Amino acid sequence: MQSTQADVIKLVINVDYITDVAPIFQMLTHSQVPLIARAMGERGLISQLLGPKYGAFMISGSLKGKSELGLPSLCSIKQVYKLHYMNEVTKVFGVVSNPVGHSKGPLLHNPAFRYTGYNGIYVPLLVDDIKEFFRVYSCNDFAGFSVGIPHKESAVSCCDEVDPLALSIGAVNTIIRRPTDGRLVGYNTDCEAGIGAIEDAFRERHNLEECNVSPLAGKLFVLVGAGGAGRAMAFGARSRGARVVIFNRNFERAKSLAVAVSGEALPYECLHDFRPEQGMILVNASAVGMEPNIHQTPVSKAVLKSYELVFDAVYTPRNTRLLQEAAEVGAIVVSGVEMFIRQALGQFKLFTGGLAPEDFMRKVVLEQF
Repeated sequence: MQSTQADVIKLVINVDYITDVAPIFQMLTHSQVPLIARAMGERGLISQLLGPKYGAFMISGSLKGKSELGLPSLCSIKQVYKLHYMNEVTKVFGVVSNPVGHSKGPLLHNPAFRYTGYNGIYVPLLVDDIKEFFRVYSCNDFAGFSVGIPHKESAVSCCDEVDPLALSIGAVNTIIRRPTDGRLVGYNTDCEAGIGAIEDAFRERHNLEECNVSPLAGKLFVLVGAGGAGRAMAFGARSRGARVVIFNRNFERAKSLAVAVSGEALPYECLHDFRPEQGMILVNASAVGMEPNIHQTPVSKAVLKSYELVFDAVYTPRNTRLLQEAAEVGAIVVSGVEMFIRQALGQFKLFTGGLAPEDFMRKVVLEQF
């Protein structure tokens, strides 16, 4: 390309996978001529968000209010990512997920980086093959990752080391690349975030003091979903002395998790009539009710009368149909936003090796969501 003797070169390519973007960063770094490079599609979004780090002459953005065809919105470039602060030593963090467009992580972590003076950027990473992703993006610049749907379980095998809690759960939601040796270390901040939010809601409603006995002890803990988030909630509930019953569309996954936590698995179709006792806890750790399917709910409003507390890990929308109907029948409701805040605080501490600005991060979430 340099042989064309052009003053500026513009390169636009189609990519099938996010790993196809890596050669663009190599070209940007080594080009002797000012280079504008863009990878098309949602998997190519990082070609624009990380372009300035690697020396891109110019990046592009969408004039509309949301990203499209691999272009971040101009509004997000200026207000969320603030790419004018980026330089060659900026550390890259991001959420590894599929889908990834629903994630609010960039709205929280990027302002927190700037608030604390940490030179980092947090971007959405639409990943199809997580093993291949970590093989390609193996440099220390890619310093830490949130792990989302559907990769939380498969991410365990991508790590060189796994924290004991995450290993027992069998799922990680956070991966850090240790700067001293480049090894990937996996953690799970979902477990304490979700269970802690439920415990605090019980204590607040019943004016309970913190003590060694959890308010979950002895409760029937009805869990919907046996994926990464479900596993975290199941292990957390068991550790607090709850009786765990699991429903999942894939019954074999439900049975496997039930064995791991000494619980019980029941066929998914039984969930709608399951009310063996009053005062149960319902936890939705599935994607039912997530945008765009906001009309969906895992159980009927009539069944919700048997539950004392209802928790929904879904946080887009913030107030799901499940939570709305649970509140209408008088249940304690706990939003997935609270779990999101708490797990993000844990992640931010791991990302930066320091403290997280809790009051600031909580304020950002409550304003943005």
